[in-house]
Amino acid sequence: MKTIIAACSQNLSGSRASVQRALRTLLAVPWPSQRDVRSWLQLLAVLQWVLSFLLLGTISLLILIYLVFTSFWPISALYLAWIIFDWDTPEQGGRRLPCLRRWSVWRHFRDYFPVKLVKTHDLPPSHNYIIGSHPHGILCVGAFCNFITGSTGFGEMFPGIRPFLTTLAGNFRLPVFREYLMSGGLCPVTRRAISYLLSKNGTGNAVAIVIGGAAESLSCRPGVTTLILKNRKGFVRLALQHGAHLVPSFSFGENDLFRQVVFEEGSWMRSIQQRFQKMMGFAPCVFYGRGLTSVQSRGFLPYARPITTVVGEPLTVPRIENPSRETVDMYHQLYIRALLKLFEENKTKYGLSELDRLHIL
Repeated sequence: MKTIIAACSQNLSGSRASVQRALRTLLAVPWPSQRDVRSWLQLLAVLQWVLSFLLLGTISLLILIYLVFTSFWPISALYLAWIIFDWDTPEQGGRRLPCLRRWSVWRHFRDYFPVKLVKTHDLPPSHNYIIGSHPHGILCVGAFCNFITGSTGFGEMFPGIRPFLTTLAGNFRLPVFREYLMSGGLCPVTRRAISYLLSKNGTGNAVAIVIGGAAESLSCRPGVTTLILKNRKGFVRLALQHGAHLVPSFSFGENDLFRQVVFEEGSWMRSIQQRFQKMMGFAPCVFYGRGLTSVQSRGFLPYARPITTVVGEPLTVPRIENPSRETVDMYHQLYIRALLKLFEENKTKYGLSELDRLHIL
């Protein structure tokens, strides 16, 4: 009996010593610094944004289809009825949630790159505006951060102005994802949706349009600034029809966030991308960024590169219900000149050299 008690005492002593050693080892490990915690929060903020835009709509659709074949089918039926009832809302101003724009996650998202907004001129709230956003890049990070989130101070810089950002109309057909987009102030890039904001929503509306669109993303790569703009004139016609002033904006650093495999014009891969873009509205880019574990690894997260979005001087546009082609062409040229001026005046301030030029196709 004494032998058993002695053995148990030795085991307890050994266990106690092991626990003490483990505690000492744990306490010896340095706690993460505030800088490390901020870096993790910034990375998680960007991760949720990328996953939301790439997967939220598709996953929600698959879940609703799956529920149809289960006892939870009424959920899918009710949501389908809601979409049918709510079908026109995206093209009638959407359903903004100011609390989402003030979400603290967006501050970490902003600081990851970081993203900065620069104001050059006032935008009086007595007018409506069409803001041309350039360049498209891969995921339009600068446009989203500045015009959809309140993290860069758009509301403080331009008091009385309600910013909206347009995106592909097909995104508003995806369940749950459509609610996410509308809550932030996104709307379809359609004539009907933009006309509603410029004519039936009062004044003080600024509709940001990424004019180059999906076609421009195919030419996105670091060190090259190419815009698809020469034949994009629909936004000018809309501005004339509603008397909305045209405002150029440029996000310096947008093309540095990802590395893309760019296929030459005339190649079979390029033709496949262009056909897909015409059919589906977006271009299947072959790109990569950093991984989740380290900057050196490859993945789908953008690299941490500074983005500075400069909002230029508004171009006064008269209201002409049926503008002629010559009038549209004239204001289109004036817009291009204003954009080139904005680029030349700011390029050396935000990472480009004096020799860099803006190529407009």
